[in-house]
Amino acid sequence: MTRRERLRQIIFEADTPAGKAFDVVLLAAILASVGVVLLESVGSIRASSGRALRVAEWIFTALFTVEYAARLWVVERPLRYARSFFGIVDLLAILPNYLALLLPGAHSLAVIRSLRLLRIFRVFKLARFLTEQNLLLTSLRMSRAKVMVFLASVLILNLILGSAMYLIEGPPAGFTSIPISVYWAIVTMTTVGYGDIAPVTPLGQALAAVVMILGYSILAVPTGIITAGIVEAARMPITTRSCPHCTSEGHLPASRFCRDCGELLA
Repeated sequence: MTRRERLRQIIFEADTPAGKAFDVVLLAAILASVGVVLLESVGSIRASSGRALRVAEWIFTALFTVEYAARLWVVERPLRYARSFFGIVDLLAILPNYLALLLPGAHSLAVIRSLRLLRIFRVFKLARFLTEQNLLLTSLRMSRAKVMVFLASVLILNLILGSAMYLIEGPPAGFTSIPISVYWAIVTMTTVGYGDIAPVTPLGQALAAVVMILGYSILAVPTGIITAGIVEAARMPITTRSCPHCTSEGHLPASRFCRDCGELLA
């Protein structure tokens, strides 16, 4: 086994003592780094220990940067891994501190690295949770086309309703433009109802009532789509086998090749 293969086994597999130790240390570092970000946001703590916390943030960022580079180096197809869910999360975990050099305060977004804690299911062999995670991801992948069509339809409907409200109410009621009116339609249809803009004419209020009723009926659609995807995905036996080339998971038991990159599974 080459050094690169050995390093890949340590980084991506938790079956060996070295691999499990690496993942446990990584999880501890993630928790510590998130804790540092949270503490740094407290004014009194920032006033007394702000410099030390910022140094700690940069140390964690440097470590995660080295780890991310190592992950790209050991996989066969680094670009495919970089575009995967965990690849994107790993990148987002290190970007905030670098962005803070240009946008002050952006380092607070480093809490997004807490998403990396999802690896705890693999590290500690919580197979049932890992299976449910794969089931949810598979159902979302199967339903994405339907969800995209649904979202496009809702956006078009909100554009039409917003334009209609703009014509009915106009600037005197606060509907100063079509974009503002579309914003009102989205807020109303999603039943958020901020109340910062409201129709005052009977016709406008009637249209608002229609939008509210539509909102209640439309909100159930994506739930049904994803639920159907979960039911369909549950019929497919999914394993936790990972591809050695792109690290993709959730293959069928009889699969010989990776469903994402097409390479032979180990």
